[in-house]
Amino acid sequence: MYLPATTEINTVGNLTLAGVDLVNLAQQYGTPLYVYDEELMRKNCRFFKESLQKDYPKGEVIYAGKAFLTLAMCRLILQEGLSLDVVSGGELYIALKAGFPMEQVYFHGNNKSPAELAMAVEVGVGRVIVDSLPELEQLEKEAARQGKKAGILLRVKPGVSAHTHEYIQTGQEDSKFGLGISDGQAMVAVEKALQLPHITLYGLHCHIGSQIFDSQPFHLAASIMMDLMQKIRHKTGTTLKELNLGGGFGIRYTSEDQPCSFSDITQLLSGAVREKCQEHDYPLPTVMIEPGRSIVGEAGVTLYTVGVVKNLPGILRYVSVDGGMSDNLRSALYGAHYEAALANRPQESPEEVVTIAGKACESGDILIKDIALPSPRPGDTLVIFSTGAYHFSMFSHYNRHLRPAVVFLRNGQVETVVKRETYEDIIRLESIPAHLEVRSERLEVGSGEVKSEK
Repeated sequence: MYLPATTEINTVGNLTLAGVDLVNLAQQYGTPLYVYDEELMRKNCRFFKESLQKDYPKGEVIYAGKAFLTLAMCRLILQEGLSLDVVSGGELYIALKAGFPMEQVYFHGNNKSPAELAMAVEVGVGRVIVDSLPELEQLEKEAARQGKKAGILLRVKPGVSAHTHEYIQTGQEDSKFGLGISDGQAMVAVEKALQLPHITLYGLHCHIGSQIFDSQPFHLAASIMMDLMQKIRHKTGTTLKELNLGGGFGIRYTSEDQPCSFSDITQLLSGAVREKCQEHDYPLPTVMIEPGRSIVGEAGVTLYTVGVVKNLPGILRYVSVDGGMSDNLRSALYGAHYEAALANRPQESPEEVVTIAGKACESGDILIKDIALPSPRPGDTLVIFSTGAYHFSMFSHYNRHLRPAVVFLRNGQVETVVKRETYEDIIRLESIPAHLEVRSERLEVGSGEVKSEK
């Protein structure tokens, strides 16, 4: 049976994470429950910082907040010395409320609203990652209105197609993100940005996709971006000083996954930049990377309670849990694969192949197809591994399910960082118009007319 390295089996035979009994945790905090190993997240932050610093003298690690962002997570990455990228006004607001230094915030997004751009300028984010020419114009307008200058990077499509799910490829020419090189849009944006009085262009950004196992696309993208920076210098006389190479580093979801080493990736990226700087006699720029999934993905698990077990003779056996696509959309959206175990019976041998079904009213709400487990029983605690990235972030209130709580584990201690929602929470923003208030009237069926009771 596959078990992540951070899990153990305790003396009573239950699975533990960071020294905490997961069965007791499920009983105390309820399920579904998002659980994070805080020390592993910190270890991953330090690993990226140390790897980049070792391979490159001018590097910056920026945590990709869209993977998982809460007030507590903002504080954790701040303590570990990372910067932060956000992709919406909501994420920016969380960073602001957490006291995160705005000069260390990078604001992404392919369709930032005028209100979001105004907020970014007002609070003084370090860099706005400009995605299009219209956004560049709107940002100049807003910065002028506020009498400020906005620092930017231009997001560029390097034309590199990574081997990953088509929904999370972002570097190819037909991507909705960024400005193309081959069609000349990137150069047009550079020339325009250099002319705008309230814009300071610091450099370029690219991101080729997510959950990438092959390291070569990263090397290729870095080389293409350095060639573009040299072309910009030749054409405009401006030497750009920053190059953000994005993230997308793959993690292990199942025992079959073979992600490349993060240290190999930073070494490869650094090598590509150094080679091109030497070739073009270009001063070394500050190189930035944006790990998100690779910091939190394997540090998180989700706990469920087994409910109905339904046999379809000769076909399959459904094991239903008290969560599903509301708290884990990736299975339905991407066909993502996971490993799981029964936290209260981890040492028992697998007896049958079952399908883990969610409770949403959708046939596609299947968390794991065909997994070998000890024969599951109602009340068992099921743990699904590597759920730290894009699960809490993608939560949906479909079927009016409640958002699970989030806890951090550290040295055997448990801290609640997000409380479980209540039914009252999900209607908190709703109201009933006056004409729908309950009155002593009856509706004539089919007529559309209301007749008062006499």
